[in-house]
Amino acid sequence: MGDVPTTKPAPLASRRSESSRLAILDAALSLCRERGFANVTVEAIAARAGVGKQTIYRWWPSKGAVMLDALEGVAARVPTADTGEVLADMRTRLAQVVELYADESFGPPLAALIGEAQLDPHLLADFLERYLRPRRADAVQRLTVAQEEGQLPDDLNLADISDVMFGAVYHRLLLKNGPLNEAYAHFVVDTALLGCMARAAVTGGPSVG
Repeated sequence: MGDVPTTKPAPLASRRSESSRLAILDAALSLCRERGFANVTVEAIAARAGVGKQTIYRWWPSKGAVMLDALEGVAARVPTADTGEVLADMRTRLAQVVELYADESFGPPLAALIGEAQLDPHLLADFLERYLRPRRADAVQRLTVAQEEGQLPDDLNLADISDVMFGAVYHRLLLKNGPLNEAYAHFVVDTALLGCMARAAVTGGPSVG
């Protein structure tokens, strides 16, 4: 009796789709590093990823949307510190963000994406909803715990103080008017949090609006 022929099962469509999606995101990041955001096209991303242009447009409406997914995936891997001491934790968190944004493979594409979003309302809405607001909410949550534990004044507006700290980082990312480094991150956190603590201790009144 002869051997029964066997056939190798075809890969699942979902597995093929995921591998294509990851290849597209990797291609977008690598091309952005090599050429700069403005010089990257959907056609170039498709060619680098080994997929058809229609595959990209099936999942994303624009080059900016592809880059948003790619950058969000990288940023999501940054850990968040939670030691129980809010000043140390926020120093660590902001230093980690600064380290990522100072990386030439991440910071310039992010800055370019933010610029692109000013001209594309749909991209801006997606950026705010998927990138900025979740990170803002995470910082506010950490500050809320500190406030509940008495480490921060009860009347401190936590969303505002988060924007002050992270906004200082975006200011330097976009305008390139100074270095993005750990010393700057620590200075920003110390100025924001210690300033609010000191003001509340001296005046006994509201720290921030």
